[in-house]
Amino acid sequence: MTNESKGLSRRSFLGLGATAAALAGVGLVGCAPAKPASKEEAAAAAASDWLGAEPEIAEDKIVETVDTEILVCGAGTSGLFAACAAAEEGAKVVCLEKAAIGGGVRDNLGSLNSRLQKEAGCVIDENEICNDLTRYANGYVNPRLYHIWAQNSGEAVDWYQDRLEEAGFQLFFEAANHAKPSAYKHWATGHIPSWPADAEFAGIEGVVNGKIVLGDYAKEKGVDFRFTTPLVKLVHENGKVTGAIAKGPDGYIKINASKGTIVCTGGYARNEDMLEALQPQTMNKYSLSIAIDGTVGDGIKSCLWAGARMDEIHTAMVFDRVAVKPDEFGGSQTTGSLFWMGSNPWLKVNLNGERFINESAPYDYVLNAALTQPNRTVVDIWDSDYATYLEQFDIHGCARVYPFENGAPTNMTLDVVQGINQGLLDQGYIVQADTIEELAKGLGIPADTLKKTVERQNENFDAQADPDFGKEAFRLSPVRKAPFFGVRSSGYMLCTLDGITINEQFQALNENYEPIEGLYVAGVDSGSYYAGTYPNMSTGNCCGRSVTFARMMAKALAAK
Repeated sequence: MTNESKGLSRRSFLGLGATAAALAGVGLVGCAPAKPASKEEAAAAAASDWLGAEPEIAEDKIVETVDTEILVCGAGTSGLFAACAAAEEGAKVVCLEKAAIGGGVRDNLGSLNSRLQKEAGCVIDENEICNDLTRYANGYVNPRLYHIWAQNSGEAVDWYQDRLEEAGFQLFFEAANHAKPSAYKHWATGHIPSWPADAEFAGIEGVVNGKIVLGDYAKEKGVDFRFTTPLVKLVHENGKVTGAIAKGPDGYIKINASKGTIVCTGGYARNEDMLEALQPQTMNKYSLSIAIDGTVGDGIKSCLWAGARMDEIHTAMVFDRVAVKPDEFGGSQTTGSLFWMGSNPWLKVNLNGERFINESAPYDYVLNAALTQPNRTVVDIWDSDYATYLEQFDIHGCARVYPFENGAPTNMTLDVVQGINQGLLDQGYIVQADTIEELAKGLGIPADTLKKTVERQNENFDAQADPDFGKEAFRLSPVRKAPFFGVRSSGYMLCTLDGITINEQFQALNENYEPIEGLYVAGVDSGSYYAGTYPNMSTGNCCGRSVTFARMMAKALAAK
């Protein structure tokens, strides 16, 4: 991982002036701040100018002009669904992609009322889940979009199931009809493909034998893919978007889109300046980025230059699955290593050896709580019977390591997780010890305090109750059987979740909340859906939303 993508050399901000300047640049602050009072503030403000001016591309620099009906900017999860849907309806489609090959479709698609859910007898009340999603976002969202997802996601996932089966693969529903009730309600919405053992993976999106299922399908339907051709800017005038300018291997290309342009370039998780300016707290929550390379905010910037507005609450998807060394702290100044079982409810303590949260909480709640603890660092503690407790925990979603009750596979099997742990042990991340005192010494935390915490943990397990934090009895695990294990842990960044404000037709809105003609936004470039946290208790919610809306908007544009 390069310093550029991970951001090991972090820019610091001096006071509120820099952040205000950054927000003013995208219209999120009502008035620009006064002239900085010092050279230091001026330098910080300049460093935070992540938006910059819209590029000016002279006509004589354009080497090719392409006319199409629908332009899709990005060939990842949303882009592939959009391109396929538009082409199926007979529309002429051009799809731009920065990389040399499309990104594939992310695993774990969340939906309601898919065929597979119905076959499994899973019934989810639409209002109940939509209200829960609104609660997770503290109301900073457009709840009508949740209902649109709930009412249309089943069709999108059914369509994807058909395409997978045509290509020789199977889609599974992560059934949970007999799941034990948990303190934080889980919604069984996830669907995951079963890829062959020899599948290649870029991040977590499947690329099977060098091919992408939907990418190949889209080509068969006539989609004109332009790879190694990133979006540079949208073509817009008088509040209307008519296409875009991209930079191909031979120079700038202008694409005229008569029916509409869909922007879905994957957010800005690899843009440190944007993260520092818009959500600096997130930088202290992760020590590893698995975000897709090249997701630096191209689409969001282009929309802002065209007059769109952005979410005011800035959010990222960060999961607690990273190990750091015993002498390191969590946060983006440290580069950690994958620790997949970190999202399970082990005994978790701070660097003082004290519990500080109900470990059964959603993934990023633990990381949020860690920001209030010494050096933002969590320490996971477990014993040699951990495989037994991994099954007992009955975790759902991508953190689960045992097959689901209907045989659906998991993202990572127990064997793979055990292999990851052994590697972490060999590399000095995980500490192994025969006594709690030795474990504490290896982890650099007070032995007396950790010993008392472990004794209390074992008492709670024996009583099958957690009066301290209210963790469910089936998610309690003792620390009794030597050897014992511990690791300092942090989070990993998957993607950003704040984007361009949209309406129920998925059109970008301007500062007056009016739709910008010709401009549609999908995936994590789009906003109005998440705020503050990711509701990971609805498995695959982000990808399910992305594919549903991308398919819907593309079909509607094709019908124009």
